[in-house]
Amino acid sequence: MAMAFRGKKTMFVSLLCLFIMALSSPSKAELQRFEHAAKKDGSLSFLVVGDWGRRGYYNQSEVALQMGIVGEKLDIDFIISTGDNFYDNGLTGTDDPAFEYSFSKIYTAPSLQKQWYSVVGNHDYRGDVAAQLSPILQKLDNRWLCLRSFIVDTEIAEFFFVDTTPFVEKYFTDPEDHVYDWKGILPRKNYLSNLLKDVDSALKDSIAKWKIVVGHHTIRSAGSHGDTHEIAKYLLPILKENNVDLYINGHDHCLEHISSPDSPIQFLTSGGGSKAWRGDVNWWNPKEMKFFYDGQGFMSMEITQTQVDIAFYDVFGRVLHKWATSKQLYSTM
Repeated sequence: MAMAFRGKKTMFVSLLCLFIMALSSPSKAELQRFEHAAKKDGSLSFLVVGDWGRRGYYNQSEVALQMGIVGEKLDIDFIISTGDNFYDNGLTGTDDPAFEYSFSKIYTAPSLQKQWYSVVGNHDYRGDVAAQLSPILQKLDNRWLCLRSFIVDTEIAEFFFVDTTPFVEKYFTDPEDHVYDWKGILPRKNYLSNLLKDVDSALKDSIAKWKIVVGHHTIRSAGSHGDTHEIAKYLLPILKENNVDLYINGHDHCLEHISSPDSPIQFLTSGGGSKAWRGDVNWWNPKEMKFFYDGQGFMSMEITQTQVDIAFYDVFGRVLHKWATSKQLYSTM
């Protein structure tokens, strides 16, 4: 793997220290930074999948198979998970067999034996969140890296992973029959304030050609959940102000691409890793809705200094939608 760590032991110790620090400062959301080298030619390629962890059921295994095929063709550098990693209620602990049967034994293709960068979703918060964040899982399967919020720096692009679940008011005021694990989040107001400040500061400091933000929840979506109003209210203005190029999410169990009418931001949903919601779509302005698919699948992205190419694939590996954007190699004054 092309990560800037000197061996697995060093990475494990680093994650263990971070894990202990996070527990000792529950309301502060500091962004840990990881470096991941691009290819020798400076390019980068990766896959994105979300809402997947169902022990292979609901076509999770079939999606994984196609991911492996596409991953080999693109010579991917890593995989991004947009959250809801383990259904229905996260993990019960670091010894939960769901980690093995929903992750390690599912994504077995050679091309998928790369680093996985994962955020936690609302279903993950219904279990033991600390288990998913624990470096013990990284020791069980060295591909796994999951934190609440963090940065991956590839030089050509910088990825800002944001913990979106605590933004959603109804999980606190109307959790229905669900029990959420809010350890490390409370007091919520302080946590969200610190997180927004850290994201804003990190984006302002970034000199990457491409700025990409990853979260579990939607900002713009025509799917069942629709827009996440709290994130659109508090996070989206920061993304606009700091010239973010792409926002990638899961949560809605579909694949979609929505453009922004008032900024260059593209909203990309990759939440079709297993169970999908057929026919559950709300009307959206066709000038903004570039693509919507109410089935299972995943997304790929290829990045160079001057261009980003994305593609969405279904459960059979068929390309459903392609989109590209470009930038000048050097900024003009």
